[in-house]
Amino acid sequence: MSVQHTASDPVLVRGMRTVEHRFTVPLDHSRPDGEQISVFAREYSDPEVSPAADLPWLLYLQGGPGGKGNRLLQFGGWTKAASRRFRILMLDQRGNGLSTPANRQSLALRGDAAAQAEYLTHFRADSIVADAELVRTALGSGPWSIYGQSYGGFCALTYLSFAPAGLKEALITGGLAPLTGPADRVYQATFSRVAARNAEYFAKYPGDRELTTRIARHLETVPEYLPDGTRLSTRRFQMAGSYLGGNTRMDGLHYLLEEAFIDTPDGPRLSDTFLAGMWQLAERSTNPLYALMHESIYAQGQATRWAAWRVLGSRPDFLPSAAEPLYTGEMVYHWYFEEDPALRPLQRTADLLAAKSDWPELYDPRQLASNTVPAAAAVYTNDIYVDRDLSLETAAAVRGLKVWETDEFHHDGIADDGEGIFNRLLGMVRGRE
Repeated sequence: MSVQHTASDPVLVRGMRTVEHRFTVPLDHSRPDGEQISVFAREYSDPEVSPAADLPWLLYLQGGPGGKGNRLLQFGGWTKAASRRFRILMLDQRGNGLSTPANRQSLALRGDAAAQAEYLTHFRADSIVADAELVRTALGSGPWSIYGQSYGGFCALTYLSFAPAGLKEALITGGLAPLTGPADRVYQATFSRVAARNAEYFAKYPGDRELTTRIARHLETVPEYLPDGTRLSTRRFQMAGSYLGGNTRMDGLHYLLEEAFIDTPDGPRLSDTFLAGMWQLAERSTNPLYALMHESIYAQGQATRWAAWRVLGSRPDFLPSAAEPLYTGEMVYHWYFEEDPALRPLQRTADLLAAKSDWPELYDPRQLASNTVPAAAAVYTNDIYVDRDLSLETAAAVRGLKVWETDEFHHDGIADDGEGIFNRLLGMVRGRE
């Protein structure tokens, strides 16, 4: 089908040539003549390297779900390495950024919760890949290179499954999804890894063990409010564990905690600085699809039924009532939709998505077993979000996929040494390693 495509004039920004692209694509790719939505992408290239038209395309698939393409202020890290060889296309996956939005404001236009849930069934990796193929064709590109980080790696596996002819090569970092099985096995694995990361953190900062428990007990008896006016609960405080998914980010948790308490006429209270930091970690107004769609990225032919919440029942060490409660990872629970005002209107919609049992397949194991697209993946040994063992299980099921396992980085490795990681993976797919 023909796709409506508009592009802006190039703009130079700190050594980058940028072009804004907008594409009109079907909401439901099985009904190409049905409702249409908009997908946005921004192109980045280095005017000092070569005319843009002479460079091949690299599509970057951002983590998420619920992540928009990176907004670059200058080349650095992996983009510095990639810009020497490619025109980089940062895609705002459908529902995010400048693509047709999907949040509490726009979803209200769809009607009731059932209509909203049905609409959102078209916002998973299969639809994102179908969008990407239409974008590639509209740009006049032959098979292109893709780079998938985290959930972007999940999308890359879907791409290799259903549209391999559109790919020249695939690079994946921290994003080899399990190809089969219920979502439960993901959380059974990752809860254990998060617990180990908690232990590592408290070994590094032993004083923070007592401080963490003190904050948890304080929140049970003293009302403390985030900048949006909502009360900070103990279970919401545990979301600060998102810091534990990174190398240097882990130390950011310590810096947050060290400013937790302040003396007031009413006794010790949580400081405005701490509460503002917690709000930035706990609120989902800028990426509601992360909460709405998170478990559905593992759903194939069965309902998730709030898998993380059910698995939590077997992990009392993570419960707010634990003697020394642990920080959680990226798990999403149904109570998010009770406590976050950006999610509260979508509570019934989220429940319907969790109950949906007829999700289509996201991967084709037979196609992956006969894959011919050069592909390489970085697997992080201690990744608390994408389990190492499940990742290697998937890697073994993809023909020709080269794996570099390392314990040097955590989930956000490309934020630490993006240039080195990108160059290594590119060398692997091109036979230089």
